[in-house]
Order: sequence, then structure tokens, then C-alpha cells
Amino acid sequence: MCICSRLLSPLRRFSSSSPLLLSIPPRRLLSFSSSTTMAVSKSHARDEEYLNIAIPKRIQLFQSIQSEQLSRLQSLPHDSIKITLPDGTVKEGKRWESSPMDIAKEIGKSVAGNALISQVNGVLWDMNRPLEDDCELKIFNFESDEGRDTFWHSSAHILGQALEMEYGCKLCIGPCTTRGEGFYYDAFYGELGLNDDHFKKIDAAALKAVAEKQPFERIEVSREQALEMFSDNNFKVEIIKDLPADKTITVYRCGPLVDLCRGPHIPNTSFVKALACLKASSAYWRGNRDRESLQRVYGISYPDKKRLQEYKQFLEEAKKYDHRLLGIKQELFFCHPLSPGSWFFLPHGTRVYNKLMQFIKDEYRKRGYEEVKSPNIFNMKLWETSGHAANYKENMFLLEIENQEFGLKPMNCPGHCLMFQHRVRSYRELPLRLADFGALHRNEASGALTGLTRVRRFQQDDAHIFCRKSQIKDEVRGVLEFIDYTYGKFGFTYELKLSTRPEKYLGVLETWDEAEKALTEALDEFGKPWKIDEGDGAFYGPKIDISVSDALKRKFQCATLQLDFQLPDRFKLEYSAEDEARSEAPVMIHRAILGSVERMFAILLEHYKGKWPFWLSPRQAIVCPVSEKSQSYALQVRDQIHEAGYYVDVDATDRKIQKKVREAQLAQYNYILVVGEEESKTGQVSVRVRDNADHSVMSIESLLGLFKELVADFR
Repeated sequence: MCICSRLLSPLRRFSSSSPLLLSIPPRRLLSFSSSTTMAVSKSHARDEEYLNIAIPKRIQLFQSIQSEQLSRLQSLPHDSIKITLPDGTVKEGKRWESSPMDIAKEIGKSVAGNALISQVNGVLWDMNRPLEDDCELKIFNFESDEGRDTFWHSSAHILGQALEMEYGCKLCIGPCTTRGEGFYYDAFYGELGLNDDHFKKIDAAALKAVAEKQPFERIEVSREQALEMFSDNNFKVEIIKDLPADKTITVYRCGPLVDLCRGPHIPNTSFVKALACLKASSAYWRGNRDRESLQRVYGISYPDKKRLQEYKQFLEEAKKYDHRLLGIKQELFFCHPLSPGSWFFLPHGTRVYNKLMQFIKDEYRKRGYEEVKSPNIFNMKLWETSGHAANYKENMFLLEIENQEFGLKPMNCPGHCLMFQHRVRSYRELPLRLADFGALHRNEASGALTGLTRVRRFQQDDAHIFCRKSQIKDEVRGVLEFIDYTYGKFGFTYELKLSTRPEKYLGVLETWDEAEKALTEALDEFGKPWKIDEGDGAFYGPKIDISVSDALKRKFQCATLQLDFQLPDRFKLEYSAEDEARSEAPVMIHRAILGSVERMFAILLEHYKGKWPFWLSPRQAIVCPVSEKSQSYALQVRDQIHEAGYYVDVDATDRKIQKKVREAQLAQYNYILVVGEEESKTGQVSVRVRDNADHSVMSIESLLGLFKELVADFR
């Protein structure tokens, strides 16, 4: 099934952020004419029977159902409707006949030529799908999130078509990626694998699909029709059977590909002017290591070739600043096969790690948080109460103690519920903000482990706010201000998105409405631009998604701001209200600013390209004596700076001063302090900045004043 992050809610947990991945080394970028270098297996034989029976059957059923639906549409009244554009302009159209593309053509040739997707009364809508009533219409091109996501989702269908037609494989899911950088398609090949020859065929098949200008066509089907259409694909059948009984099931076709998909899609395949396959990996069906092993092919596409070339250059640039390479080069951290997924932080890496945590701790004191510590190991009864035993147990590290099952904690929230619960609480104590840096453990598959960004052991700047409903708005605004302050210091830009009540939710509708209203008001008062993502909230509460962009313009989701009505109910949490005879349940707010400290460390290392700002740097200064005669003074300078609280070293080798300075620059020391006989006599230092050839002479007192200013200003 082709699924992007906004698609069928029961399947969101199987998006790219959650499946168990077994990494295969990435191959070179593949354009429509390039060769490939990735090999998984050399054996391959097309499943001709599957291709000759299943695909024609699906196309025939699709055409039959499509014909019936078109006939039904033609019989409906085609009376006039009003279509209102964002600028207030009103266009006339005909019900069940006029499409967003018709309106785009009325607006102008340029608009129609770049129109990828539309939004009708807040719902994403295919450009060629007939309008059904009076509506408000928005049209999106590739420069919008809606346009890009749809473009890459449709590109996944082009990739899926190539995979299915060339291999006879069984397609599973194919969304745009959650980081907003392209798409992938999972497919089942049995015992077969992919090698260079197969990727050349993907190349040719994708080019063929684009050249044919295949339209993306949509039909609605019944559950029985869907099961018949995809009876040859057990993965699609499983998805269909898991859908709610009242769920509208849609199927899309482009060329020979007929795919179970909610959509929407771009008008036709020719909008994709450039496409490249990036890499391949293995993934378990539905993230379950006991299920079938799939192969995942990643791709990227653009509406012009220039952007693809720029993306290739970006990948080469990003490769140079991979945190795994920089971490080794700067002696910050390493991982050992005896403890996969749990990283060793060396002295210089620990300096950065501790500074990140201290930054957050200092803010906690200012913002009214109470830091706590909670156990690492809990009896499984806790996880049964919280619901993690039923939904997360396979991702936990379990152990038996005195014939009872225990688990290492994968998150702090259940433990914080016990803290709230351990004595009678009063409304006067709320909001109660509990912060915890406790170590967390998650049993990720070994193949899914990726540097510091996907680990088994990590720490979070985790906090939970227990508050009254009337306090939600102020608490959320406070968290948003905390995020803004922190990300501003790092030089990040970020986007905000409010995710509202999904189709399946827990709790009372009135409570959801109150919470969403409070979040909306908090976002409005916060004053930053934000978007709404209807129906994408968690089943236990609405949330605000915060995605940051680094210096390489990559998007990451680090911060968390999630309302939770479920855990307070599961743990029977309550506090006495003003009328002490009456008890109320608190609302719980999950929030993190850095998220995983390990992951933030990696993001920052790449964001700064290995050049740490002074306040965060593990190598703030180095003293380089010109000769042995000035070594004594160099050590004296080192001691003064060290006593002032800064990280400083001395290069006491017998190398020439030019070599010492060059080595210090390569090691990314922020300040290189050269001392010779003249500096020894005057009690000064010659100061060189890391990336600046110029130098100045300063007294130690002035230098320490500069350092203090840099730290205070987070520079």
C-alpha cells in the first residue's frame, strides 16, 4: 500500500520512523542514465506468472469500477457552484464536472503548468477530481509542503511501477519520507535480491513511465472489491482487513500500476522531470522482526534537473560532515561491538554532552521545573498499567528477577505518573513540572542502528507537566518559548504544526475540543507561523510537531509537545480541587526540547560542520609556545584560563610554530594563543581565531573578558 505520513492512521506506526531497518551500504546516485553499484544478491528471476495474471486482473477490475463510477457521475445534476480562491475571487463551476485543474487553467497557464495538488475546504484533493459543492480552493506547487509531499508520494508510485513490472515483486508500502526528502517503496522479493543489472532496469522503467505521461486516476472501492483486486498480494490484503469497516477505500492507477492508496496525487507522471534512486536497505514488514523481510529502495525526484544536481551536491557536502566521521576525527565518541547502539563518550565528547544538559538545567531553574531521578528498571506491572506492555514490549529490554519480569525503561512518563501518585496532590501544586535526564533503553534491531541518531541507550531532556485544563494554554506557550529560545541559540529555524483529533481517539470529545482550542490560542499568542494537520494527533491527545532545519537545510523532529489524557486515567491520577471534597484528573503534557541528547549532539555536530561555537566547544583554546624558552609562560597562561573555567590545552611539542598553529586549526580550537619571549615579558598573548589569519595581542585579563562575553552571548 502506498502510504505517506498523513495516510491511513492505523498504519502510521509503520512509517519510516518506526520499521526495523537492516542497512545496506548506499550506492551512488542513480539518474535515468546512470549506472549503479549496490548489490544484495545476484540471483533473480522475474515472477512472470504474477505479472501475467495479477496485473491484468487489477487493471480490468479498475477499468470496470471506473466505468461504473463515471456513468454514475454523469447522471448526477451538474448545476452551478461557486469556487472561492484565497484572494477572495469567486469562480463559477459545475458540480461533478469542474475540477481544480479547470480553475487553475482559468487563472493562468503558469499556474496550471505547476499545479500539483489542491485543497478543497481544507481537504487535499486531486487536481483532476471533480468538485462536489461550493468550496474554498487552494492550489499548491512544488514550493509548498503539500506540493512536495504529493510530488514525492507520486514519485513513489513511479518507482513502485518499475519494481513491480521488472521484478514481479509484491509491493507493500511507498510513502514520501517523514523528513521531507524524497520517498521509498518497500517490496517483497522472496529469496531474490537486487544488483546492478536490476537497478538499470528500474532506471529504464521509470523513464518509460515519465515519458508516457501516465495520468493518476482515482476510484473508490468496497472492501470486497479491494480484496478481490489485491487477492494476489497478501500484504495489501492484510492492510485492507485492518481498515475500519466504515473507511472509504481508494485505489489509484498510473499506467500498469494499480495501487491501494489514499492519495492524493499529481496530475500525471510527466511532472517528474528528474528522479534518482539513492540507496537500498532491508526492512521487516510492519516493523516486526518475526515477519517477512522486505527490500526498501529510496529515491528523490524534482520538477527540474537542476534541482536534482543541486541535491547530489548537497549529499556530497553532507557526507563530508557526517557526525560519525567527525566524531572519530575530533575524538568525541565511539561505539564498540560489545555494546552495539550504546555509545562511549570520550572526554571531549563528554564536555559537549554535559554542556548541552547544563544549558537545559539552567533554563529549568528559570522556568520553574523540578529535576527528579527515577529508577531504570520497573516490574512489568507498571508497563501493563501504562499500556507499553501491550504496544511496546518487543522494543524493550526484559529481564527476570526472582521469577518476576522486569523491563528497562524506554521512556520516563510512567515513572513520573508514580511520582505524582505517591501522595495526595492539591490544585495549589499545579502546574507541576517534573524533569528527568534518566538513561533510556530501547531494543532497536542491530541493522537499524545509525550512529548517534538511532541508538539503544540514550538520555532525553524529558519533562512532564501535570496541570489543569485551564492551565494548558499558558503551559504550552511556555514550552514554545523554551523551544524558541533554545533553537535560537543553536541557529536553527523551525516549523510548527498542530495535529488534531484523529478518527480513533480516547477520551471525551468536549475535552479534546477544549485542548485543541487551548493549543490554538497558545500558538496564536506565541506569534510564530504555524500550520494545522487535521486528524494527525495521537489517539491519546493533540500535539504540536516541531521540525527544525539545520545549516544544510535538512529537517529533523527533536522537540516534543504532546497532550495526554490517557496516562492520567490509566494511573487514576487526581488532585483535590478548591472544594476539597471534589477530585479532578490532571492533564499531562509530554515535552522535550533537545529530545535525545545523543541525537541532538549528532545534529549539532553536522549543523556546525565540526566547528563548535565557543560556548559549546570542547576545545576552546590552545596555547602554543614559539620555543622551549616560552613553555613555562605557556603553562602559566594555560593554568589561568583553566582556573577561569574554560577548556584549554598546551602544545608543548618541539614542532615549528607554523605547524602548531595549523594542527590547532585542524583540531578546531576556537582560539589559538601564541606566546614567545615578547609575550612572556609583557604578560600578553598573541590571539588567532580559528578561521581567521589575522591576529591581535591581548592581556590575559582582556582575553578572559572576551571569553566570558562569548559564553554569555552563546557565541
